[in-house]
Amino acid sequence: MTTPAIVSILSGLVDMHCHSGPSPFPRRFDHVEAAQDGADRVRMRAMVVKSHHHNTVMDLLAMKDRLASVPTQVFGGVALNNQVGGLNPSVVEMSLRMGGKVVWFPTFSSGRHIECHPENSGFPTATVQLGTERIDVTDDGGEPLEPVHRILDLIAESGAVLNGGHMYPDDITAVFRLAREKGIQRMVISHPDFVIGADPEQCRELIGLGAYVEHEMHMYDPEASMKWDPAQLYTWIEQLGPEHTVLASDLGQLNMPKPVDAFIRVGEALLDLGLPEKDLQLMVRDNPARLLDLKD
Repeated sequence: MTTPAIVSILSGLVDMHCHSGPSPFPRRFDHVEAAQDGADRVRMRAMVVKSHHHNTVMDLLAMKDRLASVPTQVFGGVALNNQVGGLNPSVVEMSLRMGGKVVWFPTFSSGRHIECHPENSGFPTATVQLGTERIDVTDDGGEPLEPVHRILDLIAESGAVLNGGHMYPDDITAVFRLAREKGIQRMVISHPDFVIGADPEQCRELIGLGAYVEHEMHMYDPEASMKWDPAQLYTWIEQLGPEHTVLASDLGQLNMPKPVDAFIRVGEALLDLGLPEKDLQLMVRDNPARLLDLKD
C-alpha cells in the first residue's frame, strides 16, 4: 500500500479524539493548526478536540476567526473531571448549549484511571500543578447518582455524544443503560483495552445498547509511545465488526506523531492485514460522521 493510496482512502476522515491545545499538558499544536494539517493532507472532514481539564467549546469560540478559513469542521466538548467540578450539570449545560458535541464522563478523575495510572505514570506532565480528586458516578449499589440523571437529560436534549471516559466497565454499563432509557442515541466507549479494561463480551453488551467502540491510533502507531501490534486492533475489529467500531487518533501531545501520520501508518498496517478498504473508511469516516450527525 503506497502513501498516495492510503491518503485517498482516508480522505474525508473524522477524528473524534484529538488532543490539540491549549491544555495544561504540553501540546504539539493548537486546534486550528491541527485542523489545518488534517485538511491539507487528507481532506479531514471534521475533528473533535478534547481536554481532560476544561470545556474546549470556549477555545473554539475564541479561535473562530482563524477557524473560518479552515475547511475542517472542529467541535468541542467537556470531560467531567475535578477541574470542572466533576459531575457538574451546569458545565455540561453551558458546553452543549454553546455548541459542544461530546460529554466525556470522568477520565483522569475516575477510580479506574487513578487505580491504573498514578500521577505522571504514562501520561504527560502538566505545565502547572494540578490535583486529582476521584469522581464516582454510581452509589454503593451500582446505581447512577442523581447528577448523572441530570447530565444525561441534557445530553438527550442536545443529541450530543456520551463517552464513557476512563471509568470501570461496570460503571460505563450502568450509565449507558440509563442513557438508553433516556433516549440517548450516540454513545462511545474509548480504548476498551487501555485503562478501562473492558473485554469484547462487555463491549458487545454496550454495542447492544447502541454504543460504538473507539480504538486509538496512539496505541498502534509504531512512532508513538505504546507501539502495540496492529494485529491486536485487527482482532478487535473482527470480533466486534467495523460497523460498531470507530478509529480515532488520541494524539496532539508534544513529541508525539501528528494525528494524520498515525492514521496513515495504522491504516496501512490494517490494510496489509487484510482489512477491506471500505471497512477502514467506515470506521474513520462514516461511523464518526454519524455520531456527530454531520450532514452531507
